[in-house]
Amino acid sequence: MVDEKKTRIIFHERFAELFIMNESQKAKIIIKTLNKIYPKAPVPLKSKNTFTLLISVLLSAQCTDVNVNNVTKDIYPKYYKPEHFVKLGRKKIEKLIKKIGIFRIKAKSIYFMSKQVLEKHNGKVPKTFEELEKLPGVGHKTASVVMSQGFGYPAFAVDTHIHRLAQRWGLTNGKNVIQTEKDLKRIFPKKAWSKLHLQIIFYGREYCKARDCYGLTCKICTTCYPNRKKPVITKKA
Repeated sequence: MVDEKKTRIIFHERFAELFIMNESQKAKIIIKTLNKIYPKAPVPLKSKNTFTLLISVLLSAQCTDVNVNNVTKDIYPKYYKPEHFVKLGRKKIEKLIKKIGIFRIKAKSIYFMSKQVLEKHNGKVPKTFEELEKLPGVGHKTASVVMSQGFGYPAFAVDTHIHRLAQRWGLTNGKNVIQTEKDLKRIFPKKAWSKLHLQIIFYGREYCKARDCYGLTCKICTTCYPNRKKPVITKKA
């Protein structure tokens, strides 16, 4: 009787393994679930134009969107062009953003980035990844957000939330954010990239948090992996 019970358990475990969802099936569930929860995905960072969006994204590194918005709401009504920040200089920029983490480093980036936009791009934010990533303080993630939210170009910026959830959902091996971005772009349709970027961030903050779920409790994790028993250990971005 005991042997028969063990046999049934083994059979059910192996039977369940046969029905592990593939990437395409998981992608459909993820899109459907996120569209139901977040039919609209508003840009969380407030800005006055593309240039101030660039500054806000730069400021958001190691800082919450709420904190960035609280600081910039008093800046952008008066300062919103590269020439404004060049004229201010680094020390005055530091005073304006001192409530934000690593403000001295960010003030330096904002000053020299503004100077370069003014001198090399006639005061206009460049519209290519290559030119954006040449700007001081601007990496690939920042460039992706600006290309997507500022210029409407399909991009899939990967932050810490997206990197974590992509691993919990079995969409990437988590080697690094570059690999995660490549995997997500391969799995999801291009037209959905920009919206998914925001939706996954919102979902990661609300339902599949860093110190919660662990791939075991949220709607998407339990739907994609109904038989998962052990928490998913993810690699950091």
